[in-house]
Amino acid sequence: MRSHGSFSLLALSLVVFSLSATASFSAKLSPNFYNKTCPGALATIKSAVDAELMRQQRMGASLLRLFFHDCFVQTCDGSNLLDPAPNIDSEKNAIPNAFSVRGYDVIDRIRLELDKTCGGLVVSCADIVAVAARDSVVALGGPTWEVELGRRDSLNGNSTLVDINLPSPFMNLTQLIANFKNQGLDIQDLVALSGGHTIGLTHCGFFQNRIYNETRATIDPGFARLRKEHCPPTANLAALAERAPLDSTPRQFDTNYFSNLVQKKGLLDSDQALYLGGVTDGLVKRYSTNREAFFKDFARSMVKMGNFKPLTGNEGQIRKNCRKVNP
Repeated sequence: MRSHGSFSLLALSLVVFSLSATASFSAKLSPNFYNKTCPGALATIKSAVDAELMRQQRMGASLLRLFFHDCFVQTCDGSNLLDPAPNIDSEKNAIPNAFSVRGYDVIDRIRLELDKTCGGLVVSCADIVAVAARDSVVALGGPTWEVELGRRDSLNGNSTLVDINLPSPFMNLTQLIANFKNQGLDIQDLVALSGGHTIGLTHCGFFQNRIYNETRATIDPGFARLRKEHCPPTANLAALAERAPLDSTPRQFDTNYFSNLVQKKGLLDSDQALYLGGVTDGLVKRYSTNREAFFKDFARSMVKMGNFKPLTGNEGQIRKNCRKVNP
């Protein structure tokens, strides 16, 4: 599972894939889970996401990241939405979240709109995040897929697991493969989901070492010079907070992320690690020239990630306020 401007509709045709989870652990989830209890739920979420991206297009990448960071810690249970409170181990202040995750207010607004649409508390916060991520990808020109629904919200977070489970931007390929394997994801999932970095920005502090200390064997010199213009070699906090796009078209969900890797223009070490002579080179090369293959595999991997060991049935709860557990 890593710019403000006016929103323009992307003239890219969407590739629609109907995917269903077949693993035993996802048997209780269903894309039709709310059909009877709140038939307008999905339309309400889509409308809210589209409106938010009209105001701030880069929020699409933030909502996708919010889902990824949720799923990699415990499960896709909305645990990263919980604010710090007595007896709550909030994940929000853990370093991987504090410096890169936002969109909590968008989820809050969707929660309120859904309660009006559904006539009460029906849709879980975890499902809101899952659907908002899908709708964000679609709005930015990417593929769509059926989101399996019926997740429940966790009763607590786990800040320790944030540091342990979330992949670091400094990981090498061996570490990335092991990290994703711990989440039930394979090498193809690793490469496809990393393609989510085709949208969004990241901070100078996460790529500073790469652009100043690596050689032409791993980074294109011209690309390094370009990124140095807004990322000086200093420990100054203001400089480290400067942002750069993760690929050359950060507001459009496309294959440029992979094309950049082939040219040694990956911004993060963990990005370029996918194309440095290792077992993932072939997938990167394929996705760089085959949008249909990337879109299909990305959609499949999003479903797979979203269905890994969910809370269902009587587990957890459906939070009235996504930021706190119910009294």
